[in-house]
Amino acid sequence: MPHSKPPAEDPALAATPPAPEVGLDDGGQDHSPPGVVVTSGPLTPSPDSEGTEIDDRAFHHSVAEDVQGMVLATLTASLGLAVFAKGGLMIGGMAGVAFLTHYAFGWNFGLMFVLVNLPFYWLSVRRMGWEFTLKTFAAVAACGVLTDLLPRWAPYAQVTPLYSALVGGALVGMGILFFIRHHASLGGVGILAVYLQRAHGISAGRVQMSFDAMLMVVACFTLAPMQVLYSALGAVVLSLVLMFNHRPHRYMGV
Repeated sequence: MPHSKPPAEDPALAATPPAPEVGLDDGGQDHSPPGVVVTSGPLTPSPDSEGTEIDDRAFHHSVAEDVQGMVLATLTASLGLAVFAKGGLMIGGMAGVAFLTHYAFGWNFGLMFVLVNLPFYWLSVRRMGWEFTLKTFAAVAACGVLTDLLPRWAPYAQVTPLYSALVGGALVGMGILFFIRHHASLGGVGILAVYLQRAHGISAGRVQMSFDAMLMVVACFTLAPMQVLYSALGAVVLSLVLMFNHRPHRYMGV
C-alpha cells in the first residue's frame, strides 16, 4: 500500500512567529514582551473570570494589619516632625503651613496642623471615600498631638539643621508612605496627591514637591535663609522617598 504524503504546510502558517511567552517562569524570570503587565505568576494568584477579584482579596489589609500600620506610620511621621521642629526647620505640605504659623505667631503646632487640614476633607470624602477620610483625620490628629508631646517624653539637647533635614525628611516620608499603603495620608496636599496619582497616574512625590517649592518661597519671609535652605533639603528628601517607593501598580495594598 503506497504511503500517503503528509499535507503540505501552509507557507503563511510557517512564516508566523510563535506566540511570545508571557509571565514569570518558576525561577521568577519575566518573559513578557515590552508593554505587557504581568498580573499573575508563581508567587501571585491568577485573576478569576471577573478580572482581579482574587488579587484584591489576596492583597487586602485586615483590620489588625491596618491598625498596626497606622500606629507605625503615626510614630514614624510624628518623630520626623519633632526632629524638624527641634532643628528649627519646617517641612512641606500642610504640616509646613502649621510650622510657619507656629514659628511666626507661636501658635500650637498640633492644633494648627488639624485646623489647616479641615478644608481638604471635603475633597477626601467625595473622591477618596469615608474610610480614607476617617483614617486621615485620625492620622493628622494623632501626629499633631505626638509631635507636641515627643519633646517632653524624649527630650534631647540639640539637633543640627543638616541632621534634622535628612533624618526628619526621611522619617516623615516613610510615615506618609505607610499611611498611603493603608489607605490614609497626612491630609492636605497628601489627599490631593493620592487622588491625582490614583485618578491620573501623576506621581504623588511630584505633586508634593511642587507645593513644597511654593511653600519654601513663602517661608523666606519668616525664616532665616539657612533655615529655608535646610528645610528645602528636607522636603526634597521626603519627596524622593515617595517617588522611589510609591509608584502606580507596584503595590497592591488597599
